[in-house]
Amino acid sequence: MPTPGTAAPAFTMDGDTGPISLGEFAGKKLVLYFYPKDDTPGCTNEGKAFSALKADFDAADTVVVGVSRDSVASHAKFRAKHDLTVLLGSDPGDVTEAYGTWVEKSMYGKKYMGIERATFLIGSDGKIAEVWGKVKVPGHAEAVLAAAQALA
Repeated sequence: MPTPGTAAPAFTMDGDTGPISLGEFAGKKLVLYFYPKDDTPGCTNEGKAFSALKADFDAADTVVVGVSRDSVASHAKFRAKHDLTVLLGSDPGDVTEAYGTWVEKSMYGKKYMGIERATFLIGSDGKIAEVWGKVKVPGHAEAVLAAAQALA
């Protein structure tokens, strides 16, 4: 997992509104939040929380992108169903690998690979400014917004 002060790993992936790449956000702050699956309770609440604060993120010159391994079509349905306003990236696998969020998980004693809910704040200089791992959804979007607002 990248750490604060290091260069953000470059990426390009499809989004439900078009291609998304790190380079297109040069000079802006970027929030990349990784979530396990479209239209599940925690992921829906997280998407809604970031979407509700979109105007505040815009005012802080910060773009928010949610990333999962769901398809572009799944993202489009997810966005429409919940009126999400953040960008949604469909990762073929390399972005979650580069950001260290594709991890072994366990449920009811069964091990499997999945996305760890994590968020990265990338400064306008392209470096990781802050990392939140094993995110708990309540209050998280507000904490990320405060960090983005405090970042020069």
